[in-house]
This record gives sequence, structure tokens and C-alpha cells, in this order.
Amino acid sequence: MALSPESPRSELPLSSDHPACRAAVRKFFRRMLPLLVFMLVINQMDRTNIGFVQAHLKVDLGIGAAAFGLGAGLFFVGYALFEVPSNMLLERFGARVWLTRIMVTWGIVVVATAFIHNAETFYFMRFLLGVTEAGFFPGVMYYFTTWLPNADRGRATAIFLGGSASAYIVTGPISGALLELHGAGGLPGWKWMFLLEGAFSIAVGIAAGFLLVSRVKDAKWLSAEEKSALSAAIADDQLARSDADNERISRWRLLANPQVLLLCWIFFAMSLTGYAITFWLPSTVAKIGGLSDFQIGLLSAIPWIIAIAAMYTLAWHTDRTGRRRPWVAVGLVIGALGTLLATTGSPWFGLAAMCVAATGFKCAASAFWPMTQHNLDLKIAAAGIALINSLGNLGGFFGPATLGYFEEATGSTTGGLYGLSVASLVAAVTVVLVRARTSTTVTEPRPATPPGAATEPGTTTVTS
Repeated sequence: MALSPESPRSELPLSSDHPACRAAVRKFFRRMLPLLVFMLVINQMDRTNIGFVQAHLKVDLGIGAAAFGLGAGLFFVGYALFEVPSNMLLERFGARVWLTRIMVTWGIVVVATAFIHNAETFYFMRFLLGVTEAGFFPGVMYYFTTWLPNADRGRATAIFLGGSASAYIVTGPISGALLELHGAGGLPGWKWMFLLEGAFSIAVGIAAGFLLVSRVKDAKWLSAEEKSALSAAIADDQLARSDADNERISRWRLLANPQVLLLCWIFFAMSLTGYAITFWLPSTVAKIGGLSDFQIGLLSAIPWIIAIAAMYTLAWHTDRTGRRRPWVAVGLVIGALGTLLATTGSPWFGLAAMCVAATGFKCAASAFWPMTQHNLDLKIAAAGIALINSLGNLGGFFGPATLGYFEEATGSTTGGLYGLSVASLVAAVTVVLVRARTSTTVTEPRPATPPGAATEPGTTTVTS
């Protein structure tokens, strides 16, 4: 039977409920997850901080709205081109080596962005930042599948994605404060922002190389029993995700499966509007008038504070019920509604609408990734996650570029926001086409029965 909202946790696979396995999972949440979240906070800060220097780049370098939108989006072109090979290399070298390499190199590029001098160098550095960041997010998603049973990945993914929303909370105040360094050492504030934030990324990346653990068997902070129990639970999950019918099919043919491409489209729609909101939110807040860079940063954090609270609540619910697909659609509809409302009313009303939109898209993403992890065949997990993330993130190119074009051509982003809302609604409808993978768990014993009574094993089926 399908796992219902009322089903207790004991109906999940027995191996994932083993006390030693639960202890191992708790240690992972305490030791590895905070570091990964911190790395993602920095990742998202370095990716989106340009939203706070749009006006400064226009004044100092003559980069207008259309050029800014194109440059902001070019990040995702480089990201898409190198995402799949990067994640496949992570499979080979392990998370400790590869995630560290990614973080150090993107920090170097952020530092180098302080030396751009025209639109062309801006375009190049944004493209190069995408190349160096490629593989980080899907790499962590794949890393979760090697460390956590399915029953725990929803919560881990929500906490990790909370790092993305947290980044938007802290990016505004931090970037706004660094912009206030304008004139120190003869440098404009935006140069200080790139120099200091990039240097911090390099330092954290080097430190992560000493702290990350790639495989369960290498974790010195797990006992032998905990390693064995956790490995067994993950093996059960991998067995459930392995499709015997796909054993003779090449990885590349599996990646061309319509279901994989459908997941790419859904995430593309999320990114299309999600990143458009991210990059244009500071300029929307600035229209309120009379605000300093620091105050703009503080107000820009409000939508993401609300989104984090909603994400964690939803993750707790979906981990408990095992049902995530409907919430992807619901999140997309809420995001589309917020985006549409942002086209009406005053700047203050626009900020409130952005709160609704950010909550919808972040909640959709927090349900989307655990659903995707569970539905993908084990043989293509790493490459599949990377493909979905890379092609989906191309929405981050088209979204900002579209808003930049409309603002340059009409003086308003309204037309672009209409189009983004429609795309989100279409994606919400297509979520129903995603086939849920049904996994039958190990046999679980029934309570003791009277002598002579017939006994029969029970099984539980979980669908995402």
C-alpha cells in the first residue's frame, strides 16, 4: 500500500530504523551537514552578489540593464556546459577533493571580478564563474545519496537548500556593508565586495579539504557498528532504486529518458523565475526610495527568512509522509501567483509579493530534489542529477536576461514577469506527468501471535 500521511515512521525500511543507523545519521547531520550548508551560503553569496552592484556597475562601467541581465545569466551557460562532467569527476575523486577544488577556484574568479573594466570583461568573468562553480550543488545532492537513506534525504535537502535561502538573507547586509567601504584605499565599494568575499571563499574551501569525509567507511567519528548499519540502509535504498531492466542500457540512453527530460523542464521553470527574482529583488527594493545600500540589503533578506521557515515545515511533513510530488506543483503555483502580484501595486506591495514568490519556489525546490533523488535509477544518479541541475539552471540565464531586456526596452519588468508566471504554471501542470518510483521495502515482522496462529510477513511500499 502507499504510505499515507498517518503512517508512522516504523513503516519505513527496518535497516534505516536500526539504532546504530539512526546514530550514524545524527552524526552526519551534526558534523557534515553544517559544513555543506556553510559552503552553499558562500556559494550563493558569490553567485548573486552582483544584484547589489547593478547601479554601481552602470555608473562606473556603463553596464546597462540589458547588459547586466545578460552578464548575470551567462553564469548559467558556463555552469550548464561543465555540470555533468564535473559531477562525474566527483564520483571518481570523492567529495572531499572535488568540492574543495570547486570552492577554491570559484573564489579565485570572484576575486578576479574586482578587476573587470567593461561589459565584455563582465561577461567573461560571469561565464568563468559558472564554469568553476559547476558541479557543487548536484555534487552535494549525489553525496547525500551515498550517505543518507531516502527517509532522511528530504530533511537534509531542505536544510541544505535553507543554506541557499540563508545566503540571500546574509548577502544583502554583508554586501551592503562592504559597499560602504567605497573610497577606502582608493577603491570603489563594489571592488572591495568582490575582493573580500572571494578571498573568504578560498579560505573556507581550503579548510573544507581537511574536514569533509567522502565515504562512510572513511569516517573516523563513526563506530564499526554505525558504519555497518548505515551502509546496509544505503544498500537497501540503492537496491530499491536499481532497475534490473536498465542494466543493459547505456547511461547516455537513460539520460535521454523522457522522465529525466521532464524533470529538467520542471527545474528549468523554477530557475527561470527564481533567479530573475534573486537578481532583481534589490532593484525592486531600491524603488522604495531613500534607502542606503545596507538598508536595501536588510529589506531584501525578508522574503528569504519567510521562505526558510516554510521550507523546513514542508520538509518535516514530506519526510514523514513520503509524498513530495504534489508539493512541487503547489510550490510552483504559489511562486507564479507571487510573481504575478509583483507586477501590481507599490514597491512595498511588490516586496510583499516577492515574499510569496520566494516561498513558493524554495518550497517547490525542497520537495523536487528528494523526489528526483528517489526516482532516478541508481546507474545514472550522479550524471542524472547533474544534467537536471545544469539544464534546469539555464533558466537562470533566460530569466534575468528577459527582465533586463524588458526593462531596457520598456522601462519596466512587467512584461517579463507575466511570461515567467505563465512558465511556472505550465511547469506545475506537467508535474503530474512525473512517474513516482515505487519501492518495496524489506519484510517487517508482525507483533507476536498466539501459538498455532498463522503468521505472515508484511511489506510496505513507499512512493514519492
